[in-house]
Amino acid sequence: MDPWRYSAQGISVALRVTPRGGRDGIDGIETLADGRSVVKIRVRAIADGGEANRAVTELLAKALGVPKAHVRLLSGATSRLKQVAVDGDPARLGEALRNITATALTGKKAKD
Repeated sequence: MDPWRYSAQGISVALRVTPRGGRDGIDGIETLADGRSVVKIRVRAIADGGEANRAVTELLAKALGVPKAHVRLLSGATSRLKQVAVDGDPARLGEALRNITATALTGKKAKD
């Protein structure tokens, strides 16, 4: 099951964030102990004063090709588990996330 949900405005994505992760990157999809799926993201920023949250929204905006203003934190401001909304064409955003997470898992480009 995909860790994102579609809406008329775009998508909402469930994330598991690792601050101070050594690099900024999307590491694929993980299934949590409770069965939920999340997109694993790591950022170099520390979890202090919202720096990691800013880094996450900037990373997602860049990866999905949308303006930073189109990515906003819905919940989990002080947690590793976050819910983020991305405004835009839901089908394009979902396909982009599918390709990004597949590439992260295989280390290769996903086939179109």
